[in-house]
Amino acid sequence: MCSLPVPREPLRRVAVTGGTHGNEMSGVYLAQHWLQAPAELQRLSFSAVPVLANPAATAACRRYVDHDLNRAFTSSFLNSRPTPDDPYEVTRARELNQLLGPKASGRAFDFVLDLHNTTANMGTCLIAKSSHEVFAMHLCRHLQLRYPELSCQVFLYQRSGEESYNLDSVAKNGLALELGPQPQGVLRADIFSRMRTLVATVLDFIELFNQGTAFPAFEMEAYRPVGVVDFPRTDAGNLAGTVHPQLQDRDFQPLQPGAPIFQMFSGEDLLYDGESTVYPVFINEAAYYEKGIAFVQTEKFTFTVPAMPVLNPVPSPAF
Repeated sequence: MCSLPVPREPLRRVAVTGGTHGNEMSGVYLAQHWLQAPAELQRLSFSAVPVLANPAATAACRRYVDHDLNRAFTSSFLNSRPTPDDPYEVTRARELNQLLGPKASGRAFDFVLDLHNTTANMGTCLIAKSSHEVFAMHLCRHLQLRYPELSCQVFLYQRSGEESYNLDSVAKNGLALELGPQPQGVLRADIFSRMRTLVATVLDFIELFNQGTAFPAFEMEAYRPVGVVDFPRTDAGNLAGTVHPQLQDRDFQPLQPGAPIFQMFSGEDLLYDGESTVYPVFINEAAYYEKGIAFVQTEKFTFTVPAMPVLNPVPSPAF
């Protein structure tokens, strides 16, 4: 059951961030385009601010320079004393926290939408912290109803007791769009267009909320992580096998005990030895090789999202 307070005032300060990972090109090129032509991000009651989150990694067409920016928005990084030896992304996280936050403060932006691509077959994935994010859950539901053909899956990444660490967590409300599959450093027209359309619909939803649209309670289905699985490895730490063809590209599909998950280079299959059904995501994600993750195990669950308050329609600001 969702329990955190929901917005009771119009969302005026909105940002759309791309290039948090510098080789995820849909968000990179959308952010760069909107920095030159921002009219597409304007609505009657607000105007979203485009932000290129990681300029150095974008220039190098790399995920990051020194440290994963989307893991740098923790209190230990944001509140520690700066030093000349700090990783670039830690310094950049502090800059973004000042621009869009400060995190967990009343001065933070009302909403941040962060744009990502994945090499995994995640389709259109909507990523939020937890089921307690009421505004984000209503937004996810709106996208699901608006685009049933996309089968928008909701992934809630934050585990119990874990501090939020990603870019959109600096705002009062946030969501990440994760679209794939798309290779790193490559721009696909279909995924670029889909992301652009989804961003427009997100901004339209915020406008609907600001203008007093009623959003009743509903039941939501989502996925949350329960563990990660590394590749099979040799004693030296090298890969000893790869994702099994029967698992590849089956993100969000049930994985039953005894099903093959890896095909060993020696020829045999390695089977899933868990006791319960899980739903793998980020299967064979290129960015996760360095993290020792072949896929993330999730469980599917259902919860109730309460209604949002109905606001009085607001006058349009003067831009």
